[in-house]
Amino acid sequence: MFASLSDRLAGTFKSLRGKGRLSESDIDATVAQIRTALLEADVALPVVKAFCATVKERSLSAEVSGALNPAQQIIKIVHEELIGILGGSTRSLIFAKTGPTVILLTGLQGAGKTTLAGKLAKMLAQEGHTPLLVAADLQRPNAVDQLKVVGERAGVPTFAPEPGNGIGDPVAVARAGKQFAIEKMHDVVIVDSAGRLAIDQELMNQLAQVRDAVSPENVLFVVDAMIGQDAVITAKEFVNHIGFDAVVLTKLDGDARGGAALSIVSVVERPIMFASTGEKLEDFEVFHPDRMASRILDMGDLLSLIEQAERAFDAEQTDRFTEKIAQGESFTLEDFLEQMQAVKKMGSLGKILGMLPGMGDMKAQLDQVDDKELDRVAAIILSMTPAERRDPKILNGSRRARIAAGSGTKVNDVNSLIERFAQAQKMMKQMGKGGMSGMGGLPGMGGLPSSGGGKKSKGKQQKSVKPGKGAKGRSGNPAKRAVGVQDALSGEPDLGSLPPELRKLLQ
Repeated sequence: MFASLSDRLAGTFKSLRGKGRLSESDIDATVAQIRTALLEADVALPVVKAFCATVKERSLSAEVSGALNPAQQIIKIVHEELIGILGGSTRSLIFAKTGPTVILLTGLQGAGKTTLAGKLAKMLAQEGHTPLLVAADLQRPNAVDQLKVVGERAGVPTFAPEPGNGIGDPVAVARAGKQFAIEKMHDVVIVDSAGRLAIDQELMNQLAQVRDAVSPENVLFVVDAMIGQDAVITAKEFVNHIGFDAVVLTKLDGDARGGAALSIVSVVERPIMFASTGEKLEDFEVFHPDRMASRILDMGDLLSLIEQAERAFDAEQTDRFTEKIAQGESFTLEDFLEQMQAVKKMGSLGKILGMLPGMGDMKAQLDQVDDKELDRVAAIILSMTPAERRDPKILNGSRRARIAAGSGTKVNDVNSLIERFAQAQKMMKQMGKGGMSGMGGLPGMGGLPSSGGGKKSKGKQQKSVKPGKGAKGRSGNPAKRAVGVQDALSGEPDLGSLPPELRKLLQ
């Protein structure tokens, strides 16, 4: 969503590099470019004026003039001010001390409230809560049925006593839903309320009655981030008539300019609590202003990447794999498939790589990353017999032809996978001899001492593989693994083609 803004800001800061001193005219020109970038991103004018005034004031102060690198100091100032207009700090839900915690979702029709209800319920269930979805949107056609389907996908029950489609009293449903949650020992109640195509008095009155009936601890305003300044206008109407505690932005994976996210906090003085980043139930995350600011400035978001890896990689599976490699056991295609499937759970490879610092200059390459290649490689491996997966050396010409036919690929694809896997296997063997410290980036995979148990070690410490000189294999670092998987599939993007500083980070 912030691609165009990121590009503009990156171009602005490039012009500052290499300057030992910044004159007032340099700062004025930089602030003017920042102002233009924000306005083009559809950020509200009052927010842009306040932001640029603060950046200019701080840039002219002693913190920049006395800095060894003024350009970096200005980037730091912009980063801190972006965090400020995005909310400052991460906010979390308020949970009731007694009884179920009630979360009321409000917003206009089409903002994605129903789908978001399922996403929020799934996230809370994974955290150990027992949420209940309440279908109080009785106006929109098939809204009740949609919530039931979403609830089934999320593994969460849905309370829906009325068929909807204009039939039933949403206030009575919301009140009965809370009582049902008390009786069935659900600790969280998520109420999906009705929306409209536009704000009207009937909608506001109905929402006020639903709110009063269930006394929610959290009223969340769900807004489509792609509608730009209209999102801010709508938010002002809702906060004035109904009131809400926090904002949830949906469709952050879209190609809108992002002005709503950068404006809404300052205008309505309410924090952004969650963000929906895709269509799947897993595409949902807590909104961290500091991390979003880092993404906008192409500084990466390694913390979110690590958190996604921790959720995707099973700790027991990781420990088993680490011990296996440390003891010098062979890295098999079954292990490769298992690790690849874990990476796939983290999301698209392009999205994963986009969280790394300095990837703004590689947008074209990231857009070309084809996640379907993962499925093709999985099909090739699954077309092999267990014996072939454990020992690819037995794959002769006829076996490879059979595997290609079974997986719907070509023999050349099978050959390419086997060749690259042989390199990865060699890499893993060397890592097993030289210690597993290079795999510390994988969740649950801390640095391990040298095993010393290999037949060829004879008490001598083996040299570890130097970054960039060993075979291209599977790393324990989730970010590097994503690159390694794509490299194993098609040879692109290759670590050698990345900028030196990024290559160093990944290695």
